[in-house]
Amino acid sequence: MRKKTNYQGTEDDYSNRPPSASNTRSHKGSKGQASSFKGSAKSTSKKPASIPSAPVKSYIVQEDAELLTYLLANLSNKSRNSVKALLSRGQISVDGKPITAFNHPLTKGMSVTIDQEKKEEAPPLIGLTILHEDDDIIIVNKDSGLLSVASDKEQELTAYRQLTAHVRVSHPANRIFIVHRLDRDTSGVMMFAKSEAIQQSLQNAWRDTVEERTYVALVEGKVKQEQGTITSYLKESKTLKMYSTPYANDGQKAVTHYKTLQTSNDYSLLEIQLETGRKNQIRVHMEELGHPVVGDKKYGAKGRGIGRLALHARVLAFTHPGTGKQMRFETPIPKAFLRPFPPK
Repeated sequence: MRKKTNYQGTEDDYSNRPPSASNTRSHKGSKGQASSFKGSAKSTSKKPASIPSAPVKSYIVQEDAELLTYLLANLSNKSRNSVKALLSRGQISVDGKPITAFNHPLTKGMSVTIDQEKKEEAPPLIGLTILHEDDDIIIVNKDSGLLSVASDKEQELTAYRQLTAHVRVSHPANRIFIVHRLDRDTSGVMMFAKSEAIQQSLQNAWRDTVEERTYVALVEGKVKQEQGTITSYLKESKTLKMYSTPYANDGQKAVTHYKTLQTSNDYSLLEIQLETGRKNQIRVHMEELGHPVVGDKKYGAKGRGIGRLALHARVLAFTHPGTGKQMRFETPIPKAFLRPFPPK
Protein backbone atom coordinates (compact mmCIF):
# COMPACT_ATOMS: atom_id res chain seq x y z
CA MET A 1 0.00 0.00 0.00
CA ARG A 2 1.37 3.39 -0.98
CA LYS A 3 2.54 5.55 1.85
CA LYS A 4 1.74 9.25 1.81
CA THR A 5 4.56 11.64 2.50
CA ASN A 6 4.28 14.20 5.26
CA TYR A 7 7.32 16.34 4.62
CA GLN A 8 8.29 18.50 1.70
CA GLY A 9 11.51 16.85 0.75
CA THR A 10 13.45 13.88 -0.45
CA GLU A 11 15.78 11.56 1.41
CA ASP A 12 18.32 14.36 1.37
CA ASP A 13 15.93 17.12 2.46
CA TYR A 14 14.49 20.00 0.50
CA SER A 15 15.44 23.63 0.27
CA ASN A 16 13.35 26.76 -0.10
CA ARG A 17 16.33 29.06 0.22
CA PRO A 18 16.57 31.75 -2.42
CA PRO A 19 19.32 30.87 -4.90
CA SER A 20 22.65 32.41 -4.00
CA ALA A 21 24.58 34.59 -6.36
CA SER A 22 26.92 31.68 -7.04
CA ASN A 23 23.99 29.71 -8.43
CA THR A 24 23.06 32.15 -11.16
CA ARG A 25 24.75 33.26 -14.30
CA SER A 26 23.78 35.40 -17.22
CA HIS A 27 23.43 33.92 -20.65
CA LYS A 28 24.34 36.73 -23.03
CA GLY A 29 24.27 36.64 -26.78
CA SER A 30 27.32 37.41 -28.88
CA LYS A 31 27.95 41.00 -29.91
CA GLY A 32 27.76 41.98 -33.53
CA GLN A 33 30.75 43.55 -35.29
CA ALA A 34 30.42 46.89 -37.08
CA SER A 35 32.16 47.43 -40.44
CA SER A 36 32.92 50.64 -42.35
CA PHE A 37 33.40 51.42 -46.05
CA LYS A 38 35.27 54.42 -47.46
CA GLY A 39 34.74 55.52 -51.04
CA SER A 40 36.29 58.30 -53.09
CA ALA A 41 34.59 61.68 -53.33
CA LYS A 42 33.44 60.88 -56.86
CA SER A 43 32.09 57.47 -56.12
CA THR A 44 28.49 56.85 -55.26
CA SER A 45 27.74 54.49 -52.42
CA LYS A 46 25.08 51.90 -52.71
CA LYS A 47 23.16 50.43 -49.81
CA PRO A 48 24.25 46.83 -49.46
CA ALA A 49 21.61 44.31 -50.28
CA SER A 50 19.95 42.88 -47.17
CA ILE A 51 20.44 39.23 -46.47
CA PRO A 52 17.10 37.47 -46.09
CA SER A 53 16.55 35.89 -42.73
CA ALA A 54 16.10 32.18 -42.38
CA PRO A 55 12.50 31.14 -43.08
CA VAL A 56 9.93 30.82 -40.35
CA LYS A 57 7.38 28.12 -41.02
CA SER A 58 4.06 27.60 -39.29
CA TYR A 59 1.81 24.56 -39.28
CA ILE A 60 -1.63 23.81 -37.92
CA VAL A 61 -1.82 20.43 -36.19
CA GLN A 62 -4.35 18.13 -37.85
CA GLU A 63 -4.25 15.24 -35.38
CA ASP A 64 -2.94 14.55 -31.88
CA ALA A 65 0.75 13.66 -31.63
CA GLU A 66 3.90 14.22 -29.60
CA LEU A 67 5.96 17.19 -30.75
CA LEU A 68 9.09 15.34 -31.91
CA THR A 69 7.04 12.83 -33.92
CA TYR A 70 5.11 15.67 -35.54
CA LEU A 71 8.27 17.59 -36.45
CA LEU A 72 9.96 14.54 -37.98
CA ALA A 73 6.90 13.99 -40.18
CA ASN A 74 6.78 17.62 -41.34
CA LEU A 75 10.52 18.26 -41.66
CA SER A 76 11.39 15.28 -43.82
CA ASN A 77 14.42 17.13 -45.22
CA LYS A 78 16.05 17.27 -41.79
CA SER A 79 17.68 14.51 -39.79
CA ARG A 80 16.43 13.45 -36.40
CA ASN A 81 19.47 15.08 -34.74
CA SER A 82 18.83 18.36 -36.59
CA VAL A 83 15.23 18.43 -35.40
CA LYS A 84 16.32 17.71 -31.83
CA ALA A 85 18.81 20.58 -32.11
CA LEU A 86 16.01 22.95 -33.15
CA LEU A 87 14.05 21.87 -30.08
CA SER A 88 16.95 22.17 -27.65
CA ARG A 89 17.74 25.69 -28.91
CA GLY A 90 14.18 26.92 -28.37
CA GLN A 91 13.45 27.33 -32.09
CA ILE A 92 10.15 25.47 -31.92
CA SER A 93 7.06 27.24 -30.57
CA VAL A 94 3.61 25.83 -29.88
CA ASP A 95 0.82 28.40 -29.81
CA GLY A 96 3.45 31.11 -29.50
CA LYS A 97 5.41 29.58 -26.60
CA PRO A 98 8.92 28.12 -27.10
CA ILE A 99 8.93 24.39 -26.29
CA THR A 100 12.02 22.22 -25.71
CA ALA A 101 10.44 18.98 -24.48
CA PHE A 102 10.47 16.25 -27.15
CA ASN A 103 7.31 14.66 -25.76
CA HIS A 104 5.22 17.84 -25.55
CA PRO A 105 1.65 16.80 -26.44
CA LEU A 106 0.00 18.37 -29.51
CA THR A 107 -3.73 18.41 -30.13
CA LYS A 108 -5.68 19.23 -33.26
CA GLY A 109 -5.82 22.97 -33.99
CA MET A 110 -2.57 23.93 -32.25
CA SER A 111 -0.08 26.08 -34.13
CA VAL A 112 3.53 24.90 -34.45
CA THR A 113 6.10 27.49 -35.54
CA ILE A 114 9.65 26.60 -36.62
CA ASP A 115 12.23 29.38 -36.64
CA GLN A 116 15.22 28.05 -38.53
CA GLU A 117 17.44 31.01 -37.72
CA LYS A 118 20.10 29.63 -35.42
CA LYS A 119 19.66 30.70 -31.82
CA GLU A 120 22.08 31.02 -28.98
CA GLU A 121 22.79 27.57 -27.55
CA ALA A 122 23.01 26.64 -23.91
CA PRO A 123 26.06 24.60 -22.94
CA PRO A 124 25.47 20.84 -23.10
CA LEU A 125 24.12 19.37 -19.88
CA ILE A 126 26.74 17.49 -17.87
CA GLY A 127 25.63 14.72 -15.50
CA LEU A 128 22.01 15.61 -16.14
CA THR A 129 19.23 14.41 -18.45
CA ILE A 130 15.89 16.18 -18.90
CA LEU A 131 13.03 13.67 -18.65
CA HIS A 132 10.18 16.17 -19.00
CA GLU A 133 9.72 19.92 -19.37
CA ASP A 134 6.64 22.12 -19.65
CA ASP A 135 5.63 25.66 -18.68
CA ASP A 136 5.64 24.85 -14.95
CA ILE A 137 8.23 22.18 -14.14
CA ILE A 138 11.38 20.39 -15.27
CA ILE A 139 11.97 16.73 -14.33
CA VAL A 140 15.56 15.51 -14.58
CA ASN A 141 17.63 12.41 -13.94
CA LYS A 142 20.76 13.50 -12.02
CA ASP A 143 23.98 11.51 -12.08
CA SER A 144 25.92 10.61 -8.95
CA GLY A 145 28.63 13.20 -8.27
CA LEU A 146 26.67 16.29 -9.39
CA LEU A 147 25.55 18.83 -6.80
CA SER A 148 21.89 19.77 -6.89
CA VAL A 149 22.61 23.33 -5.81
CA ALA A 150 25.77 24.95 -4.49
CA SER A 151 26.16 26.70 -1.16
CA ASP A 152 27.16 30.35 -0.94
CA LYS A 153 30.83 29.38 -0.83
CA GLU A 154 30.80 26.87 -3.68
CA GLN A 155 31.29 27.80 -7.33
CA GLU A 156 31.27 24.39 -9.01
CA LEU A 157 28.89 23.07 -11.63
CA THR A 158 25.43 22.19 -10.32
CA ALA A 159 22.11 20.96 -11.67
CA TYR A 160 20.60 24.32 -10.77
CA ARG A 161 23.16 26.38 -12.70
CA GLN A 162 22.94 24.21 -15.81
CA LEU A 163 19.15 24.30 -15.91
CA THR A 164 19.16 28.07 -15.38
CA ALA A 165 21.32 28.42 -18.51
CA HIS A 166 18.99 26.01 -20.31
CA VAL A 167 15.79 27.99 -19.66
CA ARG A 168 17.47 31.32 -20.43
CA VAL A 169 18.06 30.25 -24.01
CA SER A 170 14.35 30.88 -24.60
CA HIS A 171 14.32 34.17 -22.67
CA PRO A 172 17.08 35.83 -20.58
CA ALA A 173 14.64 36.56 -17.73
CA ASN A 174 13.64 32.91 -17.25
CA ARG A 175 14.48 31.27 -13.92
CA ILE A 176 14.15 27.94 -12.16
CA PHE A 177 13.38 27.25 -8.50
CA ILE A 178 14.51 24.46 -6.18
CA VAL A 179 11.72 22.13 -5.05
CA HIS A 180 13.87 19.46 -3.37
CA ARG A 181 17.46 18.25 -3.41
CA LEU A 182 19.37 15.02 -3.77
CA ASP A 183 22.73 14.51 -2.11
CA ARG A 184 25.71 15.00 -4.43
CA ASP A 185 26.42 11.26 -4.55
CA THR A 186 22.78 10.16 -4.83
CA SER A 187 21.49 9.81 -8.39
CA GLY A 188 17.98 9.83 -9.74
CA VAL A 189 14.80 11.78 -10.38
CA MET A 190 14.51 15.42 -9.32
CA MET A 191 11.92 18.14 -9.91
CA PHE A 192 12.50 21.86 -10.45
CA ALA A 193 9.85 24.59 -10.73
CA LYS A 194 9.89 27.27 -13.41
CA SER A 195 8.19 29.92 -11.27
CA GLU A 196 8.14 30.85 -7.61
CA ALA A 197 4.37 30.32 -7.47
CA ILE A 198 4.71 26.70 -8.67
CA GLN A 199 7.59 26.12 -6.24
CA GLN A 200 5.49 27.30 -3.31
CA SER A 201 2.48 25.30 -4.48
CA LEU A 202 4.55 22.11 -4.59
CA GLN A 203 6.27 22.63 -1.26
CA ASN A 204 3.15 23.71 0.61
CA ALA A 205 1.14 20.72 -0.60
CA TRP A 206 3.96 18.16 -0.90
CA ARG A 207 2.19 15.57 1.23
CA ASP A 208 -0.88 15.59 -1.01
CA THR A 209 0.96 16.20 -4.30
CA VAL A 210 3.58 13.44 -4.19
CA GLU A 211 2.15 9.95 -4.60
CA GLU A 212 5.35 7.89 -4.64
CA ARG A 213 9.05 8.31 -3.98
CA THR A 214 10.90 5.06 -4.46
CA TYR A 215 14.64 4.57 -4.09
CA VAL A 216 16.88 1.58 -4.70
CA ALA A 217 19.92 0.98 -2.53
CA LEU A 218 22.69 -1.59 -2.70
CA VAL A 219 23.65 -2.36 0.89
CA GLU A 220 26.38 -4.41 2.54
CA GLY A 221 25.59 -7.91 3.74
CA LYS A 222 22.62 -10.21 3.38
CA VAL A 223 19.40 -8.69 4.74
CA LYS A 224 17.55 -11.59 6.34
CA GLN A 225 14.14 -9.96 6.78
CA GLU A 226 12.44 -9.67 3.38
CA GLN A 227 10.70 -6.41 4.24
CA GLY A 228 10.32 -4.07 7.18
CA THR A 229 9.90 -0.55 8.52
CA ILE A 230 12.43 1.56 10.41
CA THR A 231 11.22 4.43 12.61
CA SER A 232 13.34 6.84 14.60
CA TYR A 233 13.87 10.52 15.38
CA LEU A 234 16.74 12.19 13.53
CA LYS A 235 19.07 14.92 14.74
CA GLU A 236 22.20 16.53 13.30
CA SER A 237 25.47 16.54 15.19
CA LYS A 238 27.92 19.44 15.36
CA THR A 239 29.95 17.63 12.69
CA LEU A 240 26.87 17.70 10.37
CA LYS A 241 26.25 13.96 10.65
CA MET A 242 22.68 12.80 11.14
CA TYR A 243 21.92 10.30 13.88
CA SER A 244 18.90 8.72 15.59
CA THR A 245 17.55 9.48 19.00
CA PRO A 246 14.84 7.43 20.73
CA TYR A 247 13.17 10.53 22.18
CA ALA A 248 10.15 11.85 20.27
CA ASN A 249 10.68 15.46 21.31
CA ASP A 250 14.38 15.42 20.52
CA GLY A 251 14.39 15.11 16.75
CA GLN A 252 12.33 14.83 13.55
CA LYS A 253 10.34 11.65 13.07
CA ALA A 254 11.64 9.54 10.18
CA VAL A 255 9.90 6.46 8.74
CA THR A 256 11.51 4.24 6.08
CA HIS A 257 9.91 1.18 4.46
CA TYR A 258 12.13 -1.36 2.67
CA LYS A 259 11.69 -4.51 0.60
CA THR A 260 14.43 -6.92 -0.50
CA LEU A 261 14.76 -7.35 -4.27
CA GLN A 262 17.92 -9.52 -4.48
CA THR A 263 20.48 -10.89 -2.02
CA SER A 264 23.82 -12.63 -1.98
CA ASN A 265 26.18 -13.42 0.88
CA ASP A 266 27.83 -10.01 0.55
CA TYR A 267 25.16 -7.65 -0.77
CA SER A 268 21.44 -6.92 -0.81
CA LEU A 269 19.48 -4.82 -3.26
CA LEU A 270 16.61 -3.01 -1.54
CA GLU A 271 13.60 -1.06 -2.76
CA ILE A 272 12.95 1.78 -0.33
CA GLN A 273 9.90 3.99 0.09
CA LEU A 274 9.91 7.09 2.25
CA GLU A 275 7.03 8.02 4.50
CA THR A 276 9.03 11.07 5.59
CA GLY A 277 11.90 12.84 3.87
CA ARG A 278 14.57 13.78 6.38
CA LYS A 279 18.15 14.62 5.55
CA ASN A 280 20.22 11.43 4.97
CA GLN A 281 17.28 9.39 6.27
CA ILE A 282 17.92 6.26 4.20
CA ARG A 283 21.64 6.30 4.92
CA VAL A 284 21.10 6.58 8.69
CA HIS A 285 18.41 3.90 8.75
CA MET A 286 20.45 1.43 6.69
CA GLU A 287 23.34 1.84 9.14
CA GLU A 288 20.93 1.16 12.02
CA LEU A 289 19.64 -1.90 10.19
CA GLY A 290 23.21 -3.20 10.19
CA HIS A 291 23.48 -2.99 6.42
CA PRO A 292 24.97 0.39 5.42
CA VAL A 293 24.66 1.65 1.86
CA VAL A 294 27.59 0.46 -0.26
CA GLY A 295 30.21 3.20 -0.55
CA ASP A 296 28.80 5.21 2.36
CA LYS A 297 31.85 5.51 4.62
CA LYS A 298 30.17 8.33 6.56
CA TYR A 299 27.43 5.97 7.71
CA GLY A 300 29.28 2.75 8.39
CA ALA A 301 30.21 1.16 5.05
CA LYS A 302 33.40 -0.91 5.26
CA GLY A 303 33.58 -2.77 1.93
CA ARG A 304 35.41 -1.92 -1.29
CA GLY A 305 32.35 -0.33 -2.84
CA ILE A 306 31.44 0.18 -6.49
CA GLY A 307 33.01 3.57 -7.10
CA ARG A 308 30.00 5.62 -5.94
CA LEU A 309 27.34 5.82 -3.24
CA ALA A 310 24.88 3.05 -4.13
CA LEU A 311 21.68 5.04 -3.65
CA HIS A 312 19.35 6.01 -6.50
CA ALA A 313 16.00 7.88 -6.55
CA ARG A 314 14.23 5.63 -9.01
CA VAL A 315 10.58 6.76 -9.05
CA LEU A 316 8.80 10.08 -8.56
CA ALA A 317 5.02 10.17 -9.01
CA PHE A 318 2.95 13.26 -8.32
CA THR A 319 -0.01 15.41 -9.27
CA HIS A 320 1.04 18.12 -11.72
CA PRO A 321 0.72 21.49 -9.92
CA GLY A 322 -0.58 23.27 -13.01
CA THR A 323 -2.74 20.74 -14.85
CA GLY A 324 -3.81 18.44 -12.02
CA LYS A 325 -2.78 15.39 -14.08
CA GLN A 326 -1.09 12.35 -12.55
CA MET A 327 2.55 12.04 -13.64
CA ARG A 328 5.05 9.26 -12.96
CA PHE A 329 8.73 9.07 -13.85
CA GLU A 330 10.73 5.87 -13.43
CA THR A 331 14.43 5.46 -14.18
CA PRO A 332 16.41 2.20 -14.55
CA ILE A 333 18.33 0.68 -11.66
CA PRO A 334 21.99 1.64 -12.21
CA LYS A 335 23.87 -1.29 -13.76
CA ALA A 336 26.57 -1.12 -11.10
CA PHE A 337 23.94 -2.00 -8.46
CA LEU A 338 23.18 -5.27 -10.27
CA ARG A 339 26.74 -6.50 -10.83
CA PRO A 340 27.05 -8.34 -7.47
CA PHE A 341 24.19 -10.63 -8.45
CA PRO A 342 24.17 -13.40 -11.07
CA PRO A 343 21.95 -12.66 -14.09
CA LYS A 344 18.48 -14.16 -13.91
